[in-house]
Amino acid sequence: MTEIQTRRGEAWLSTANVRPTRQRVALASLLVGDGHDRHVTAESLYAAVCDAGEKVSLATVYNTLRAFCSAGLMQEVTVDGTRSYFDTNMADHPHFFWESSGELTDAPAEELEISRLPEPPAGMEIASVDVVIRLRAKSS
Repeated sequence: MTEIQTRRGEAWLSTANVRPTRQRVALASLLVGDGHDRHVTAESLYAAVCDAGEKVSLATVYNTLRAFCSAGLMQEVTVDGTRSYFDTNMADHPHFFWESSGELTDAPAEELEISRLPEPPAGMEIASVDVVIRLRAKSS
């Protein structure tokens, strides 16, 4: 990782007062070091951090991603109830899930229109609405 990636990772952590341990900085640098938003799984981030030569366990990656979510740095997007992606873009926006590759990408928020939501049960309020649009190739 370059020095600028490391500095961006440290700055990102400091925005949420997350203690910058060596492992957290390494993961943060991979997530935001180039200035672009990321959609990662714990496994894909683990592979990237190993490729970068850092010594981090998969369990540490999972725990760190959850800590980043708790700190408000990322959001977790669950696809089909079994697969979690972690998104550095904290703005409300929909996602495309590409069934053929298992990739999660941002969908254009300006094209999404939700005209009405059901009333929540008594004593409850809607915290958020997650939109994941599943894509597959058209069959001929």
